[in-house]
Amino acid sequence: MPTLVINAPKRTVEQGSRSFESTFQTQIGEEYAIYSNLFEQLYPGCKVILLSRDERKQAEGKLVKLERTTVAGNGVQRYNVHMENIERVNYRGDAISLNHCGVAVIE
Repeated sequence: MPTLVINAPKRTVEQGSRSFESTFQTQIGEEYAIYSNLFEQLYPGCKVILLSRDERKQAEGKLVKLERTTVAGNGVQRYNVHMENIERVNYRGDAISLNHCGVAVIE
């Protein structure tokens, strides 16, 4: 089963991004640019890992839906990542390789 990984680093909060804590509370990751080859692998019920690498925080839940929002400057579609049943877990995010958008799909 594929797992969607999204990073919500503290350093991007000043640029208008939602914090790890806010994303955890609302269970919505806002405006993640997800390449079409990654999007095609995802479906409701997949596992989602929410990270804040710079704070060494991690939470896990299930994907409810990916809601289309805007298109990034590089032409990649952005999505709001809706999650449920999200719980904090011990941080193990350093082993996950993220793309430059702060996203990965792993098995």
